[in-house]
Amino acid sequence: MDVANDETLVEQACDDLSRRSLSRIDGDLGRLIYLASTRDYNTGRYHHDGLAARFGEEITCQALKTMHRQIFYQIAQNSLEQLVMEMERYASSSSQSREEILDVWQKLEPYRVALPVDVNVAVAQLFVSNVKLALAILRRRLELEAREAPRS
Repeated sequence: MDVANDETLVEQACDDLSRRSLSRIDGDLGRLIYLASTRDYNTGRYHHDGLAARFGEEITCQALKTMHRQIFYQIAQNSLEQLVMEMERYASSSSQSREEILDVWQKLEPYRVALPVDVNVAVAQLFVSNVKLALAILRRRLELEAREAPRS
């Protein structure tokens, strides 16, 4: 097994993934959710048909895992206000209403499944805590908007 060659292929697969798939997704939070959705929750292995056809299953799995971790750490480093903006962007890009997304995210906490498997526990806990705070801030902003909206 040629480790240097595998690393080069993983980098190429990451670049391909960034250019073809991730660049079409609005915001890092949307990208994080997308990457988490490529992971089998029973095995922890990632899969992407398009990348696998070009790079093979193992390289694809490594590239998706790498990008998932990278995007997670980018978001985890954001300030609370930046995270609120990311969540607003994510909710606004959905076909569901912002209120519905906030309700589901506060009740079911689906963002927990978006965590990569092997991240620093403290960073993961901080991320979850910050998401909860961001959800509360967005909820409050929506309530204020609803109160200030002109009544017909």
